[in-house]
Amino acid sequence: MKRTMAMLLSALMSISIFSGCQSSSGGDASASDVIKIGVFQPLTGDYAGGGEIEVEGIRLANELYPEVLGKKVELVVVDNKSDKAESATSVARLIEQDKVTALIGSYSSALSIPAGNIIKDAKVPALGATCTNPQVTLNNDYYFRVCFIDPFQGTVAANYATTKLGAKTAAILQEVSNDYSVGLANFFKEDFIKITGDPNAIVDIENYQTGDKDFSAALTNIKSKNPDVIFAPGNFTESALAVKQARLLGIETPFLGGDTWETPDFLSVGGAEVEGVTFSAFFDKNMATTEEAAKFFEEYEKRHPGQEAAAATALGYDAYILLLDAITRANSTDKEAIRDALAQTSNFLGVTGSTTLDANGDAVKDAVIKVVENGAFKYLDVVSAQ
Repeated sequence: MKRTMAMLLSALMSISIFSGCQSSSGGDASASDVIKIGVFQPLTGDYAGGGEIEVEGIRLANELYPEVLGKKVELVVVDNKSDKAESATSVARLIEQDKVTALIGSYSSALSIPAGNIIKDAKVPALGATCTNPQVTLNNDYYFRVCFIDPFQGTVAANYATTKLGAKTAAILQEVSNDYSVGLANFFKEDFIKITGDPNAIVDIENYQTGDKDFSAALTNIKSKNPDVIFAPGNFTESALAVKQARLLGIETPFLGGDTWETPDFLSVGGAEVEGVTFSAFFDKNMATTEEAAKFFEEYEKRHPGQEAAAATALGYDAYILLLDAITRANSTDKEAIRDALAQTSNFLGVTGSTTLDANGDAVKDAVIKVVENGAFKYLDVVSAQ
């Protein structure tokens, strides 16, 4: 009898210990206290300069808001290496291996679009900060963004070219391997022709590849057409080199670009030759009227004395805090519940103003026009999206 009782107690203890080990080794107890947010960004390669400043904003937001629903928020940051295939692979890895609850990324629409189907099929909510091509969120109920999109940005650029620069003709210099550049160039082309009423208002379209360094042939062709303005939406490095080489070729035509130009690399690569160029941008400190904006700039200044925060940094910050707001409203870490909360976002007040997401998951946001003046980006005007 005693032997039987001893064996029974031993068995019960083994079951109890095994059950405890099962919970611990499975990570259930600890995992319930952590929410993982995957961040896929170009930290090396051609787009690294943009990815770095976007991640800077996400990390700052995480420092200031490290918890949600009483759980620690852990950022899992991966480098998509400025490569389309690697961007898709990195997202799959974040979802399948790291078991992230949601995603933020990526700088460059060209790197966001390849990840779209993986995000959609896995049904994991994702939030873009600066990816502006409509294809990023098109027909994807799980991909959202906190920035404006290129149809609006193309209209802004075309209106500025005609009304402020008095342009009646334009040439386009596009990074043909970059979805962002080609998409924005097309929207500008359509709107410029519509505004001028001249089907021949675009006098030349020249192409180049990501990573190119010699633009002399394309610029020579553009020079021969003598346009009133040159629209050159593309990556910051190539765009700066193109403007620099244009000036050295004696081309004094005004250059107009897109949001990607607002990086420190554009100024350092372009130097004095990019003085006077104008571009559409997401945000400027002059628009910082919310309490969150005041907090952001105060905290950014503490960490980077004397430096101006880039719009991509502010949008990275906003993407993170909006995602936490959606988790709070969902009152759950369930991916579907978070997705539904994101879709219902209305009048969320972040650094870059009020964000309302439309039926496509796109933010309705104003645009800013900036100019390079004395080696810095200077605010010129704001264009309302309403």
